[in-house]
Amino acid sequence: MTKSSISASISVTDAEIAKIVLMPGDPLRAKHVAERYLENPVCFNTVRNMLGYTGTYKGRQVSVMGHGMGVPSMGIYATELYTQFGVESIIRIGSAGGLCEQVKLRDVIIAMAASTNSNYGAAFAFPGIFTPVANYEMLADAVEAAKTLGVPAQVGSVFTSDHFYHPSPDVNKQARDLGLLAVEMETAGLYWIASAFHKRALSLLTISDHLFTGEALSAEDRQESFHEMMEVALETAWKWAE
Repeated sequence: MTKSSISASISVTDAEIAKIVLMPGDPLRAKHVAERYLENPVCFNTVRNMLGYTGTYKGRQVSVMGHGMGVPSMGIYATELYTQFGVESIIRIGSAGGLCEQVKLRDVIIAMAASTNSNYGAAFAFPGIFTPVANYEMLADAVEAAKTLGVPAQVGSVFTSDHFYHPSPDVNKQARDLGLLAVEMETAGLYWIASAFHKRALSLLTISDHLFTGEALSAEDRQESFHEMMEVALETAWKWAE
């Protein structure tokens, strides 16, 4: 949907934005995804170098755009995409640090819900805890896509942290002990925003390192693992694309 933005964050040029948008944190990864996986990708946004592209996947229109780091950055871009550009669905495609023993390197995490230390949700003024959760239909589609593709995937809750370097050494242990699968920095924000605007959202994460075993993927392994996550994301997106 082509439309001008009233903000300084997104300015559509030369392409439309699809009804469904895949969103990695890194805008250069958005460029990589567009060039590798989409047919005839066209760049629609370069504002603040937060690159966005629209192309087709198996004949249906899909967009990909970076969202930056942290809940506030995700909040800006998801809100504008949902409210100003006619986007109905967003799939976050990112990396995460493993917490639980059953989580292994290269696993894909399908985030059912997100616990968080972010205060972002307080702005919605709900008289209780406004729980950030995924859209169930999209989550079910991702689970089925992972099974079909033979991609190792786990469904569960993650920890969205405002701190990349948390001052407390115990926070990750507490998250692990509560059964949270992985830690990252944006999922709760995306789920809150989607709920507030009655839109759809899902977060898919690749385990790139493990916080307790010290294991980490090499650059080559990360590329291959992200390829697995991207196939799941694209197959899921295709069902919701036009």
